[in-house]
Amino acid sequence: MVTILEINKKFKGLRWKLVSTYLLLVLLTILLINSFINESLRMNYITEKKISLLTQSNIIADRLSYYIREINSKYVNEIIREIVKSSSMDIKSRVMVSDLDGNILVDSYNTLEGDTLNEEELSLALLGENVARHHYLEEYGKVMYVAVPIVNKGKILGAVFISSSLEDIFLNIKTTMRKFMILSFFGLMITAFISFIFADIISKPIEKLTEAVKQMARGKFNQKVEVYGSDEISNLGRAFNLMTTKLEQVDKQRREFVGNVSHELRTPLSSIKILSETLIHQESTPEKIYKEFLKDIDSEVDRLNKIIDNLLYLVDLEKENIHLDYQITYVNYLIQKIISNLKPLADKKNITLNFDEKVKIQVMLDKFKVQQSLINIIGNAIKYTPENGRVDVELYTQQDSFVIKVKDNGIGIPEDELPFIFDRFYRVDKARARKTGGTGLGLSITQQLIALHQGEVKVESTVNKGSTFYIILPLRSAV
Repeated sequence: MVTILEINKKFKGLRWKLVSTYLLLVLLTILLINSFINESLRMNYITEKKISLLTQSNIIADRLSYYIREINSKYVNEIIREIVKSSSMDIKSRVMVSDLDGNILVDSYNTLEGDTLNEEELSLALLGENVARHHYLEEYGKVMYVAVPIVNKGKILGAVFISSSLEDIFLNIKTTMRKFMILSFFGLMITAFISFIFADIISKPIEKLTEAVKQMARGKFNQKVEVYGSDEISNLGRAFNLMTTKLEQVDKQRREFVGNVSHELRTPLSSIKILSETLIHQESTPEKIYKEFLKDIDSEVDRLNKIIDNLLYLVDLEKENIHLDYQITYVNYLIQKIISNLKPLADKKNITLNFDEKVKIQVMLDKFKVQQSLINIIGNAIKYTPENGRVDVELYTQQDSFVIKVKDNGIGIPEDELPFIFDRFYRVDKARARKTGGTGLGLSITQQLIALHQGEVKVESTVNKGSTFYIILPLRSAV
């Protein structure tokens, strides 16, 4: 039963459809060619026969025109009979001679002499026409009647009437067509064999691709198909391989994201649980300890809320639910305001915070989202710069863009980790980030907010020497 189903499935597959299509097209072509050749042969043979019989009839009529007047003479009658019989043998047809009334004077078969023929061809010939037509007779099959007038000195004296069988012609055509059909059959078989080969070449990659898609549907995204050549199927294979690579990356990022989220949420929750259980199980806890523990719990709750808020914000960014509220913004004043707000944080670590305005920029942008991005970048520079360090902010133009450069002399970022710093939850120094309250989401949010403005964020860094971030935004909306 399974074998029957597999065979049935194969016959319904693409390979069989391709083969059946090829064979159907070839078969239709053969039938059309067969019909054309058959008709062409029939027309050519009949036309040749017609021309030949008309020619022979006219030759006979010319020869008889000298004797027809004296046909009643025994000597002349013998001559006419000799001409008719020898001509009949030469053209292998029945030859008859009639007078003006259609009476048969001489018949090469000696059976109709003295009878009157009422054939239309003979009547037309007695009126001066050369006529050749073919007919089907139940007794004799296909025949051709040819009649031409016998003319002497411009006067019609009678007619030559020839009856010739066409069966040999149609037999030749039938034999020829039979050979052609045998040749066509072998051609069809060769075509079927070649079709199976080419159909297999076409369907095999599609079958492999289908199997790979089924595996992907089961969650196995590491599928790849072999690609050869540069045709449409090969291009489809390349596109599929590219898609699986992207999906594999997305799945990996999804798993890492879920793991990171679980870890980041579990850490403050674990701290809250430990602190609360400690308070519950201690029978007499001093008020000072209570307040200290509650303060720590409050700090962890704030951190938890910050992570959740940033996650929700990222989700909105990826769903394109965030819309930019463009308004005229004086970028110099915006940076000055951010530096002023962050200066107390820098002063605690005795960090010099400097702003170098090389240009004055007024542009259309969403100042609150750009402000959020700058707070993330400059705030990180302050966080990861040791005491007595320096953070320099510079504003300048570059071709059709303006650049906000943030440079510090902090701990720096290893070169092999630079490509990943904009990934969600990625932190170069996790212990230090957790100590400073980092969530690993700030740079990811910053990159996406700047991208919404058709800008980009670049970074250069050397370990223990510092990092430089470049926020590049278009000037096309400058006012």
